[in-house]
Amino acid sequence: MRILIAEDDLASRTFMLKFLSEYGECDVTVDGMEAVEAFMMAHSMKQPYDLICLDIMMPKVDGLKALQVIRQLETQQNVPEDKRAKVIMTTALNDTEIVRDSFDNGCEAFAAKPIDTAKFIKVMQNLKVI
Repeated sequence: MRILIAEDDLASRTFMLKFLSEYGECDVTVDGMEAVEAFMMAHSMKQPYDLICLDIMMPKVDGLKALQVIRQLETQQNVPEDKRAKVIMTTALNDTEIVRDSFDNGCEAFAAKPIDTAKFIKVMQNLKVI
C-alpha cells in the first residue's frame, strides 16, 4: 500500500509515519501544497496513493482545500470511484461543520487527535486498505 501523510506538526507527523509504516510505503509532506504536489507526482509516475491522511489545519493550503484539489484531479484524470485514494482527515478541532465539509468534499473517514491507533486500524479495515 502507498500512503501519503500530510501533517505540519512534527510530533504528529513522526507518530503517523511510525504507525503507518507498518502498513505500507509512506511519503510525508508538511502542508497541503506539498500534499497536492506529491499526489500529482505519484499519479504521473503511475504509482498513486491508496491512502491519504490529511491534517485539516496546515499552512499554505489547508487539508480541506488539498482534498478538493485531489478529488478534482482524480475527476480530470478519469480515475474510477473504486480506484480513488481513500482519504482520512485528521484534526485536533472539534467542529462538526468542518467534519461535514470534509465528507462533502470527498473524504471517507475522520480521525480526531490524538490518534487512537486501534480505532484508526478499524477505519483502515473498513476502507479495505488493510
